[in-house]
Amino acid sequence: MMRAGALQRAFSGHEPAMTTMDQPGILTPSQAREVFRTGETPVTTSGWCRGYVQANLLAVPRDLAFDALLFAVRNPQACPILEVTDPGDPYAREVAAADLRTDLPAYRVYQNGALLAEVPDATAYWRDDLVAFLIGCSFTFEAALAAAGVPLRHIEQGRNVPMYVTSRRCRPAGRLAGPLVVSMRPIPADLVEIAIEVTARYPAMHGAPVHVGDPAEIGVASLAVPQFGEPVEPEPGDVPVFWACGVTPQAVVMASAPPFAITHAPGRMLITDRSDESVAG
Repeated sequence: MMRAGALQRAFSGHEPAMTTMDQPGILTPSQAREVFRTGETPVTTSGWCRGYVQANLLAVPRDLAFDALLFAVRNPQACPILEVTDPGDPYAREVAAADLRTDLPAYRVYQNGALLAEVPDATAYWRDDLVAFLIGCSFTFEAALAAAGVPLRHIEQGRNVPMYVTSRRCRPAGRLAGPLVVSMRPIPADLVEIAIEVTARYPAMHGAPVHVGDPAEIGVASLAVPQFGEPVEPEPGDVPVFWACGVTPQAVVMASAPPFAITHAPGRMLITDRSDESVAG
């Protein structure tokens, strides 16, 4: 979890001092990335840096990059691309001035489809042939949902959003194939239509839900047992609503077993310098 000392360090430079040191929602993106470079690993970046786009990370060797790009093009709701780096370049340059090896809270390293390590700094694992893909994240539209009066149970409960591997298959591309992963937010039944309308304005952040209601219809056996993130307790009258999720590439990596890949740790995203309004349709 984040400690006050890390937040204090984030304000040691020339940016304006923060008045409330325990509220990550009012950090600027550059301040948040500075916190993450210290090795602090929050449970989730949901609610951090309100008003700024968050992004998933997938980095693969150059010889797999075309397959990854084609996979994203064929599955745009799960993998809306925000930026692609040049081979061997570990820096984001379009959506943020960020070092992709250090500026996320946590990373997962996969070897032959198996999780090799989860680390707060990927520098030791980064390779000169890696191409990084930054993919839109549904955390981005949560501020708009909250502004529309839609409660966010995972934030209320201080948990990472639950994510589930579904029975729906993505369109394969070259050596990459696998299931769709979804994030789930319990929404009061009378606010589901509002949630659909709000999120549909963010196609670059997964857009409208892919399913509403019975999780069994998409192959989710139990909402209490997410494959990623943490279970969230619904309130009476809530309906489960599911969005395509940028963790889908991780499920595809596990299913396809490429020799090597680096991703973000689920729910712990790159916070970019791009505003939410810049990606709203």
